[in-house]
Amino acid sequence: MEADGQMKTTDDHVAIDIMHEQDLVSSIKEKMETISLLHSVCRVPEEFVEGNQENYFPNLLSIGPLHHGKDNLKVMEDQKWQYFNTLLNRNPNAETILDTCVKTLRHSEQKAQKFYGETVDMGSDNFVKIMLVDGCFIIELFLEFSIKNLRRRDDPIFFSTSNKMFRLRCDMILLENQIPFWVLQQLFHIIVIPKQYNNMSLIELALCFFRKLIPGDEQVPQGKFGPEIHHLLDLIRQNYLPTLPQTRSDGGEKHISCASHLQDAGITLRRARTEGPLNIKFIKGELQIPSLKIHGYTEILFRNLIALELCHRECSKTITSYFIFMASLIRTKKDAQILQKKRILIDSGYESEGKILNLMKKLQVEINVQDFYYGEICKLVNDHQYSRRQTWGRKLKHLYYKNEFGVVGLVLAIMLLVFLFTGIFFSVVAFLLHHFH
Repeated sequence: MEADGQMKTTDDHVAIDIMHEQDLVSSIKEKMETISLLHSVCRVPEEFVEGNQENYFPNLLSIGPLHHGKDNLKVMEDQKWQYFNTLLNRNPNAETILDTCVKTLRHSEQKAQKFYGETVDMGSDNFVKIMLVDGCFIIELFLEFSIKNLRRRDDPIFFSTSNKMFRLRCDMILLENQIPFWVLQQLFHIIVIPKQYNNMSLIELALCFFRKLIPGDEQVPQGKFGPEIHHLLDLIRQNYLPTLPQTRSDGGEKHISCASHLQDAGITLRRARTEGPLNIKFIKGELQIPSLKIHGYTEILFRNLIALELCHRECSKTITSYFIFMASLIRTKKDAQILQKKRILIDSGYESEGKILNLMKKLQVEINVQDFYYGEICKLVNDHQYSRRQTWGRKLKHLYYKNEFGVVGLVLAIMLLVFLFTGIFFSVVAFLLHHFH
């Protein structure tokens, strides 16, 4: 009896330990899911959207639940179902594949629901159906874009005269128009046989489709991505992130002089040849900035990337910082012209410095100093500019007190006091000093 009692006590103790461990594992998994959803999809703040709905709301294609069912987007629903049907029926075991897809999405439905920053007001079946159809549409679109012989000759997306592909891409990079990338990965692994499609991965297919929006040459980038890709907009963002470590200044500097003033102050602006447009450096009086292509997608893409960064407190503000930095450089049409001549800004359709200046103003928002990525570079540029001013000031002061030039020295001193901090007359002063020596 005593032995039985001891055994019972031991068994109970083991059962309690197992339950405790299961609770612990569940708690850890829940925390992991919470952390992985820090970059979930949320609504763009109203102050961004007001007057700019066309840059944040889809006008042709809905992806995910946030804009599903809107009247102006219903035309594309039949096309999505056609692509879904084409993708599924390319496999001889279509019914089995469909059953596996539904069961897989049903199993991860709660996680997918949490991906959105609000309660999704629709039934479970409708939600799973949206994830399935929208996800398969995206995969089939990527496949047909990369492999031309998969396209039907009457396909309205690829053979339309109304620039439908441009509008589709615009809608697919909207923050509110995303589904989890892991949903796409699940469907891709169930449905697609890579050997049939040149062994291309889902990431490679996506990068090929969005090639025009991604920095670099014409080749599809083979870059390294973070441990997790949250959605298609995040995939594009990761191609822009700098490879240099973040630089911050204790002084909290967020602005520098404009391009024309920097040049007048003797600072060289040069196009840098590097992996990404955000890898800005300042070395020995030379501000090195990689080139950025300005094209029809630029405003809508960067508006949504900035909204993504500002919607999530934990997300780095690198792209937002970039446009704050560039807005400091480009304050006049002349500044835009300088950066165009240096091939730092490559215009692919804006056609005027005024439009580029206006674009930079639109993309500039305010962030906290501690989140600004280029703080140390701003400090280095400003310190260098101040140092040059101090040097010229000492030279003028020395020449004035020696009274070598009489009235000319007095005029130079007055010019220094009035214009020293504008950088406009540095070149004139340098010429006069050299001439009178």
